[in-house]
Amino acid sequence: MGMDAVYVPAERYAAVALLLGLVGGFGFIRTSTRMIRARVRWWPGNVSAGGVHLHHEFFGMLIMLVVGAVEFGVPLPAQWRVPLALLFGIGAGLVLDEFALLLRLRDVYWTREGQASIDAVVVAVLITGMLVVGAIPFGIEDLRGTHAAARWAAITLVCGNLAFTLLTAYKGKPWLALLSVALPPAGWVGAFRLAASTSPWARRRYRARPRKAARAARRTTRWHRRKERLVVLVGGAPDDLPDPDGDGRRGTTASPDGGCPEETP
Repeated sequence: MGMDAVYVPAERYAAVALLLGLVGGFGFIRTSTRMIRARVRWWPGNVSAGGVHLHHEFFGMLIMLVVGAVEFGVPLPAQWRVPLALLFGIGAGLVLDEFALLLRLRDVYWTREGQASIDAVVVAVLITGMLVVGAIPFGIEDLRGTHAAARWAAITLVCGNLAFTLLTAYKGKPWLALLSVALPPAGWVGAFRLAASTSPWARRRYRARPRKAARAARRTTRWHRRKERLVVLVGGAPDDLPDPDGDGRRGTTASPDGGCPEETP
């Protein structure tokens, strides 16, 4: 494969650095927490100050605040944008790994509620990836100087793509809806396929159609199982994950007080 196949314009170097920092920061800290949970002896311990455990979201916010202050308050050469973007991405990765804790205002890191952090990271990676590839939302192009008929055709296309995206989200397919922002055909697929059984569309439209409701429920169950396996692979199994044999709960709790283990930034 030639270099032309992976060419990235210079104006997107900062976006690439942001993406690498985000993925790298999240990957490192999630690996760290899993090592601590597994009680790996040679892995560094937790960080505390005055007996207070410092969650890695604290360090992530510090990094982001410092980078933001430098970016907006200090006149720096243009070449500093890339390392600053990398650092900002690392900070964002640390913060988003504990997104669920910020959302719930309690320690849910190793629970099923804590899996919302994985969702947040995936959304951030997808959006940053769109910046890297220069994705055009809903097919919007620069229409200046084009013929009036062409402009109206483009506006109609964009409105149609937006409608398909909203319908896909209404049918309970948020990931497909997000993807359709950059890849409109994904919205077409989501809009015409069966809705998720938990979606507003299903509750309104499938109530009087039990066969379709049953099909939607089966498909939704399959999707959630696949997603659960993927989330567990990336983030580790939560303590409150139901036992597959149906005889209780499974999971390990590394912290002595029964909560989630403390982490190393």
